[in-house]
Amino acid sequence: MDKVIKTDDAWREQLSDTQYQVCRLKGTERPFTGEFHRKGEPGRYHCVCCDAPLFDTDTQFDAGCGWPSYYAPVTEEAVTTTEDYSHGMHRTEVLCARCDAHLGHVFPDGPPPTGLRYCINSVCLRLEPRS
Repeated sequence: MDKVIKTDDAWREQLSDTQYQVCRLKGTERPFTGEFHRKGEPGRYHCVCCDAPLFDTDTQFDAGCGWPSYYAPVTEEAVTTTEDYSHGMHRTEVLCARCDAHLGHVFPDGPPPTGLRYCINSVCLRLEPRS
């Protein structure tokens, strides 16, 4: 997978203000406000920054947290994680492996088969419906 690297100005030009704030500045959208916090039509979610496939509706579940939640990415290589100590908490941040966009966080309280909950901001995602 080729790494996507752009200048800050290029990201600002490509993304909406909200997308830029969340994806590039590690912000978050308010719970229950994102387009995909409820499972909709079947498909695959792609990164809004670089179009890499990230998550599939087949692994999406309602965690009741107000953000789209998945128990696994489409492949192990689709995302990377890093330790996040911001806001006085210790969490595991989830990033797009291709462009390093901040997507959200992963928690160890998800359903089988992984036991993980990838809690992802809708604004970071673009749904490509299945035909």
